[in-house]
Amino acid sequence: MTLMSRVALAACLGPALIMPQCGYAQPYPSKTIRVVVPFTPGGSTDVLARIIAPKVSDALGQQVVVDNRPGANTILGTELVTKSAPDGYTLLMTIDATVVINPHAYSKLPFDPIRDLAPITKVAALPLIVVAHPSLPFNNAREFIAFAKANPGLNYSSSGYASTAHLSLVLLEQRIGTRFTHVAYKGGGQAVIDALAGFVPIFVTAVPTVAGYLKSKKLKPVAFTGLKRHDSLPDVQTFAEVGITGYDVTIWYAMFAPACTPQPVVGRLRDEVAKVIAMPEQRERLATLGADRVGSTPEQLTADIKADYARWGKIIPQAGIRITE
Repeated sequence: MTLMSRVALAACLGPALIMPQCGYAQPYPSKTIRVVVPFTPGGSTDVLARIIAPKVSDALGQQVVVDNRPGANTILGTELVTKSAPDGYTLLMTIDATVVINPHAYSKLPFDPIRDLAPITKVAALPLIVVAHPSLPFNNAREFIAFAKANPGLNYSSSGYASTAHLSLVLLEQRIGTRFTHVAYKGGGQAVIDALAGFVPIFVTAVPTVAGYLKSKKLKPVAFTGLKRHDSLPDVQTFAEVGITGYDVTIWYAMFAPACTPQPVVGRLRDEVAKVIAMPEQRERLATLGADRVGSTPEQLTADIKADYARWGKIIPQAGIRITE
């Protein structure tokens, strides 16, 4: 057993050693289930949670409500869940950065997401796209890389410091041996405006954020950061396919429970969420977000977390990324 496993086991067993043993347990669920979304309403994480909640509610026979708790780059909402009872009635819907980036980027967190959260399922994955102002002299991944190498310090923007979008080009600069200058925004709205104006002419974001501007040719697509091209823009290359090895960056969305939530509860939640996102109408709704359905098992999600946690654990310190607030 690994050290991480022993720590998690001890954390779960500790309360059981001092709590009275009960001979009766109510069947799950027997009351309303709350899904905490650590973002404001209307964003992609919130929309995903609201796609899932009504159908899971129908399947379980209990109301499933979405509770938006934004703040501190997902920390406030996540902390609320980690401190909730591990009974399956308070869940978390969040993005990859919460569990695999924040622990490396923040000097201190009020919880350990690896220790304090129980993975349920990866719901969906969303590739990022690099877009640029039409005036820039490159039109695909290969040309962009050549231009970046010839012009070190090239400015680009994302929706936040230490976001997955920010780190996508941090990883790229490490892979191709050049340097970018990141301009962080709080959210994507102003970043889009400044990209359209040419002030910060390169922007890394999700496709739906810029789909209209790509269609009107006010911005141009350059490359996807994932391993495969996206159905919405089949002619746009990925960095991986032009020879950038070990390069694959996507935003993923996952559901969690507090650590030590009983395995049968975790399994039931995973199964019901997987059924919902496999429904044709729900798959279409995911597609409108530019997201691909996943529906992984808790074990698969745990393996993905472990791999991404290790990867960003090397890249973030090398890049000197640190948040001290």
